[in-house]
Amino acid sequence: MSGIDVANNGPVLEITIDVPKANAISAATSRRLSEVFTAFRDDPDARVAILTGAGDRFFSAGWDLSAAVEGEEYEADYGAGGFGGFPELPGLNKPVIAAVNGMAVGGGFELVLAADLTVASDHAEMFFGELAVGVIPDSGSIRLPRLIPSSVAKELILTGRRMPAKEALRWGIVNRVVPGELLMDEARSVAESIAAMAPLAVEATIAVMRDTAHLSLSDAYEALRSGEILEYKTVLDSEDAKEGPRAFAEGREPEWKGR
Repeated sequence: MSGIDVANNGPVLEITIDVPKANAISAATSRRLSEVFTAFRDDPDARVAILTGAGDRFFSAGWDLSAAVEGEEYEADYGAGGFGGFPELPGLNKPVIAAVNGMAVGGGFELVLAADLTVASDHAEMFFGELAVGVIPDSGSIRLPRLIPSSVAKELILTGRRMPAKEALRWGIVNRVVPGELLMDEARSVAESIAAMAPLAVEATIAVMRDTAHLSLSDAYEALRSGEILEYKTVLDSEDAKEGPRAFAEGREPEWKGR
């Protein structure tokens, strides 16, 4: 059993980690997530994914330590998308929303950091516990200091302090905090807002942000204008780029074709 539930809600794909008792992720579960996210990436009708956990206590406890006790290596084969299925998936230019329904621990916290947007329940907490079990949060050690001040990132990683959802909101790790019973409604509302946009424009925007994040401003403009970012040229040459202004001028909703 992979412990992954998938539901199609129009253009929105809802993915639920359902592994009692803490939604921990073994290598097999991660490979299943990679399969799901690869299918999401390649499906022209799927525009946004929501990742959440079953229940209201754990979003995900991260790496499955019981699997580790049984011999699973820390650097196991987690699938094409890396641990959790999507953070390292090549060509994934569609948004992933984390709906954090409870504690996001270790690798679970790393999935929050890798998501494009995050909606959290007001009782959710996030923390890294890796150092206490003799390993490190490798992805977290890379991503967290890029999002918040280094001193705060070091405190969270080195001490294992729990970060409540409202503090994560203040640091910009979380976009919205809502009561637990409203979590999925809020996540779906965000997803539907994105799904209403031109799909190629959404994908191009994600590609541009990702591919220029490490560049200076001038180099980023150069990458944009040079044609190096293929998704940018694709959207400019698309039928949708003509449909948008036409629909606006005609006072109607655009009919996106994704081409």
